Amino acid sequence: MEQKLLELLNEIYPVDFIIVEAVTNEMFRCTATQGEYFARITNYKGYDEQLEEVTYTNYLHNEGLGVSPAIVSIKGRVVEKITLNNKELLTVLYESAAGNHLPRNEWNANVLKELGRQIGKLHRLSRKFEEIHPTRYINDWYENEEYAFLKYIPEEETTIRDVAQEILSTIKNMPQDSSNYGLLHGDLWLENILVDQDLKLSMVDFQDCEKNYYIFDLAVPIYSAIEYSFVGGGNIIEYGRGISKAIIEGYQEENNLPKEMLDKLPLFIKLKEIFEYSLMHMYWNKENLAEEQIRIMNHFRMRIEKDHSFLDTNGLLNQIK
Repeated sequence: MEQKLLELLNEIYPVDFIIVEAVTNEMFRCTATQGEYFARITNYKGYDEQLEEVTYTNYLHNEGLGVSPAIVSIKGRVVEKITLNNKELLTVLYESAAGNHLPRNEWNANVLKELGRQIGKLHRLSRKFEEIHPTRYINDWYENEEYAFLKYIPEEETTIRDVAQEILSTIKNMPQDSSNYGLLHGDLWLENILVDQDLKLSMVDFQDCEKNYYIFDLAVPIYSAIEYSFVGGGNIIEYGRGISKAIIEGYQEENNLPKEMLDKLPLFIKLKEIFEYSLMHMYWNKENLAEEQIRIMNHFRMRIEKDHSFLDTNGLLNQIK
C-alpha cells in the first residue's frame, strides 16, 4: 500500500517523493527531495468539513501561528480525493512542523506559559477567521460522536452516566458569545505540540477542531500535563496548580479570559475526563480487554464515581495575575 501511495502522491503533488512510511493508519511520513511532509489519508470527516478545517489552519499559518501549512496539489486543491485499494479516500499533505516532542520532565512552567500565549493567539485569530469565513461544516462540540457519552458508557454504570449527563447539560446551557465560544483546536494534548530549541511551539493535528468554549483548549493541555508529564519529585497537587497558573497567565498576555469562564475550568477538565472514559468504551473491544486497559478503566471509574477533582483549584484563581 505504501508503494501505491507513493506513486499516487507523486502524481498529485508538485513534490518529488522518495519514501512513504506509515506513522498511523491515517498519517504517513513522506520523505521528498524538497524535505519532509506528512500526508493525512482519511474519511474521518467529509470533504466539506476537511476543506473548511484546512482553510482555517492555512489562515492561522499565514497569520504567523505555529501551524503546518497544507500543500496545494497540481490541480490547485488542498484536499484531494484518491482511490486506494478500491476505496475513495481524502488526502491532505502538510509540511513537516518545526520542533520535537519534549521529554515528559521538560514540560516546565516556561514551556507551558508559552503554550498559553500560543493558545491565546490561536483564539484571537479564530475570531478574526470566523468574521471573514463563517463556518458551515465544522460542528459544534456536542454534535460530534465522541461526545455521545450515554451511547457508549454502559447503562449499568449509573453513577458515571448521571455525572456525564449533568456535565453535558450544564455546559450546553451556558451562555455563549464571540468572547467565550468559537473555533478551536479541540485536542491540544502534549503529543500535538512540538517545541524547538528556541521555545517556539507548533500545533499539529487539527482534525478534531470544533466550535466549543475557548476554555476547553486550556483544560485539555492542563489535563494532559497532569496525566502524562508529572514524573515525581514533588507534590502533584502543587504541580497541577503551577502548570495551570503558567498556561492561564500566558494566555492572558495574548487574549482576554473572562473570570466567569476561568471559574469553569474544573468543569471543562471534568468534561475532558468523561470524554476520555467514553472513548475507551467507544473504541476498545470490551470482550477482549487487556489487563492494562482494565486497570486504566477502573482508575477512571474510581475518580469519577467518587467525584475526585482532577485539578485542585483551591487558591489557584487568587494567584492568577
